[in-house]
Order: sequence, then C-alpha cells, then structure tokens
Amino acid sequence: MSTSTATSLLILLLHFLIFADTAASGGGKWQLLQKSIGIVGMHMQLLQNDRVVIYDRTDFGLSNLSLPNNRCRYNPNEEVVKTDCTAHSVEYDVVSNTFRPLFVQTDVWCSSGYVSPNGTLVQTGGFNDGDRAVRTFTPCSGSSTCDWIEFPGQLSVRRWYATNQKLPDGRQIVIGGRRQFNYEFYPKSDLLATQHVHSLQFLVQTNDIGAENNLYPFVFLNVDGNLFIFANNKSILFNYVKNVVVKTYPDIPNGDPRCYPSTGSAVMLPLKMLQANSNVEAEVLVCGGAPKDSFKYAKAGRFTGALNTCGRIKITDPNPKWVMETMPKGRVMSDMVMLPNGNILIINGADSGTAGWEYARDPILNPFLYKTDNPIGSRFEVQNPTNIPRMYHSTAILVRDGRVIVAGSNPHKYYNFTTMFPTDLSVEAFSPSYLEPVFYHFRPRIVSQFQNQLVYGQKLSVQFQMEAMLTQHLVYVTMLAPPFNTHSFSMNQRLLVLETIKVTNVNWTSSTYEIEVVTPKSPILAPPGFYIIFVVHQQIPSEGIWVQIL
Repeated sequence: MSTSTATSLLILLLHFLIFADTAASGGGKWQLLQKSIGIVGMHMQLLQNDRVVIYDRTDFGLSNLSLPNNRCRYNPNEEVVKTDCTAHSVEYDVVSNTFRPLFVQTDVWCSSGYVSPNGTLVQTGGFNDGDRAVRTFTPCSGSSTCDWIEFPGQLSVRRWYATNQKLPDGRQIVIGGRRQFNYEFYPKSDLLATQHVHSLQFLVQTNDIGAENNLYPFVFLNVDGNLFIFANNKSILFNYVKNVVVKTYPDIPNGDPRCYPSTGSAVMLPLKMLQANSNVEAEVLVCGGAPKDSFKYAKAGRFTGALNTCGRIKITDPNPKWVMETMPKGRVMSDMVMLPNGNILIINGADSGTAGWEYARDPILNPFLYKTDNPIGSRFEVQNPTNIPRMYHSTAILVRDGRVIVAGSNPHKYYNFTTMFPTDLSVEAFSPSYLEPVFYHFRPRIVSQFQNQLVYGQKLSVQFQMEAMLTQHLVYVTMLAPPFNTHSFSMNQRLLVLETIKVTNVNWTSSTYEIEVVTPKSPILAPPGFYIIFVVHQQIPSEGIWVQIL
C-alpha cells in the first residue's frame, strides 16, 4: 500500500469516527475575539462586506464605548441619562476582527429588521421615541464612515417585538409587536393609501393575557408564496395579499408556548431544488421554549424547567402533522443557526425560566448540533462548551468562513457587571467540527471568477479545488441568506440546496473540479438580495462567496 493511499484511508477513518452518528459528544472550538466591544450584542446582521452591524438599546445608560469627535446624543425624555456621548451600535469587521462605533439617536430596543435587495439594512421600530422609526445602514468599504440614517414616524403604528419577513417583491412585511395585532409593509407600495395597517386576528387568538407568548412570531416565506406564521403554540398559512388564512395547522403537541417570553426558536429546514420539474417541499423546525405560566412563576422567583422538545412539520403536506423529538436538555432563549451544510447549531440560552429581566437560571454552555437529514433519534450531538453564559439578549450568526459569531447577554434592566449573570460585552466565535484541521483535505476551495450578480433560473458553473478524492454524489452547492438575529429568532434565515446538473473533473493535476447548478427559479424561493454560496463535500463546506440575485 502506498503512503498516499494509507494517508487517505486514515483521513477517511478519522472522518467516520468524528462524524459518526452519536448523541454523546461532538466537537467544535471556541475563540474569544473581543473581550469587549463596549455594547451588548442584542441585535446582529451580517452584511455583504463581511461586516456585522450590532446594536443594543439607547436607554441602558452609558455604554463602555465613546462616540468619536465629541459627538453626543441628546434626548430630554431619556430616563437614565439625557446627554449620552457613548455608542449603542457598532460595526464589527469579521476579517480584521476590529470594530468602530456607530451613532443611533432613537431607541432601537427589541426592534426588528431585514436587508433590502440592494444590501441596505433596514431596521424598524423599537421603544419610546423609536417605536415608529425606520433606520437604514448602507454598508461601505475601506475606512469609510457610513452610519445610521433615521426616518422618524415612518411606521404606521408602534413596532416593539415585531417580526419582519422579506417578500418576493423585495419589500418587507412587519408583523405584530406588543399590543399590535396587525401587520404593515415597508417600503409602502402606495404612499397615498388610506389604510397601511392590516388586522391579523391570529395574533389576538394567540395572545396569553399577562404573558402574551406571541411576540417575535416565527415567520417564513413558504414555497407557494404564502407566509407560515407560528405564534405561541399555533400556526397558520397566511395569504398576505388577500389578508386571508389559507390553512390552519395542528397545534404543536402538549400545547406549551414557544414564542417570547416563553422563548424558543425556529428555522425553515433547507429547501432542496432537486429537479427542475419537482415540487419543492418546505419543513419547519421549532425547538425549546418554556412551559405555560413560566413567565408568571419566574416573576415570583420560581424557575420552571425549559422545554426539551422540538417539533418538526412539513408545511407543504396536504395533511401536515408535527413530529416531536427530544433534545439532550431543555433550552429557552437559544438561537438556531443554519450551517452551510444544512445542519443546525442550537446555541446560547438557559435550562430554566423565561426571557425577561432576571427571569432565567442554569445557563447552557454546550451548543447542540442538529443533523437535519439523520434518522429521528440520531440527530442531536452535544458540542464543546463555552465558558461565557449567554442569557437574555444574546445573539448568534453564521459568517462566510463557516464560523458562528456569538455575542451579547444582559438579563438586567441596565448594565450590571457585579451580579449573578453579569452584562457581557464580549464577542466570541464557535468553529464547528468541519473547520478542524483533520478535514482540510476534504474542504473545497472555490476558485471560480464569475459575476456575482445572478438571475433566477440560470445555470451557474462553480470551480473548486480539493486535495482529497472527490465523491461526486456527496458534493453540492448551498445558498444562504444571512439573517437579522435578535431574541432567539433569525428573521429571513434561508438555506437553499441548488439543483445539480453535473460534476466534472477539470484538471487532474491541480485537483480542480466543476459543479454546474441552477439558481432558484423564482423570488418566491429566494427573495432578491445578497446570499452566500458554499460548495459542500461530505458535509465539509468551503468558505463562501457573496452573490446577489435579482
């Protein structure tokens, strides 16, 4: 046996051992990136220049990061400090691991947002003077000083704890919020229209008096163009054009709430574009949360164990039913991050209590890896732990190199660094097992030089290099929409597995291969905007490249 053959067999053996289907223990590596960025990472959005816009709230009091050039924010109605010369938003550069302060005037606490087709972050609502404001951030390169631009009063009603979903026409729909049982669109299609707010009775039906449990509802654009909306323990398929409920789904079994403050999380599983003429199926996974009345008990100092179940439902089935699974532990306030290979990382949160000030205990330091395509009963794998509790107001997003950036945690009304779970201003990264050195030979490296602007239904050839022998039926291309993440829900998170036409060997000497795929057929499958494309081989993703589909 040659040395190269023996090496390849050894790598294959290690690959099998590490990715064996066991729920016992996994891998992953943690790295502290910044001990402090000066603010709490309560909201995060990755933009197409590999920078992350992060912000918390303006009424925490002074942050630990000064604004440049003696700039200050003055608000005579502010409860804590009326003249504030500190930042409450930053731009974090993933590549250089640096950050700079941004200026935000009105209160962005518990707000929502999305990225428009041209790449501008459009942020909506918040608290007090910010509850009807819209703010935009258009990314810039180099040492430019782009910053927030604010448009007061642009929303028709106050939006606090609302959810935003990008639509096929590039607009966003803004749904719900505290004491708002309705929705609106932004930008508004007709500025002269007399009615910009549309009633949504479903939000009335899912409102628990005294606890709500339907805030930050889980919203996904279905493959038929309607919206799947999950709130509390119920879900509907909603035609937002006609303002009618198309379908009512069964309640999630056991009836416990899954939305804020009984904060679980949810993702739409990868949409697989398998064949040109086949129907695309859509499936939603809802995990964790807190039992009914947990919020009431937590206010009285009694912390109920978090839910340890996940419900999975195929929303495109004619007769859909929930299939329940059990996580390794209960989990409330966790984030669900879609990885480039289609698996899901469940990260952050606690094992008891609910969302809210001081209302949770028992932080969970170990992420769970959920293997989407494994048989039920073998999907969960516990990952290596961090040493930083990430409680209320923590966040997590995937970046282009395959790491997961994690920040935030402030379960207190103001900054507090000397209590049970201190306010945390740090940023760290979790590197999943696929980034371990043992998989270097299996990792594709995209070498294509192609136009980053794509159209719907076009053929796209992606060239990549890889040192290990290619297994053709185990290579595919995924396309990820980076989400707006806050309060355990990643709005507009979407992963598509593109239809493969063929895989060829371009150059044996340089181990260069080419995979030809087809981009999504319509904006219903992939709303217009920026995505990250990955080549995945044997579950090992390449570093991604940015594309824009219009």
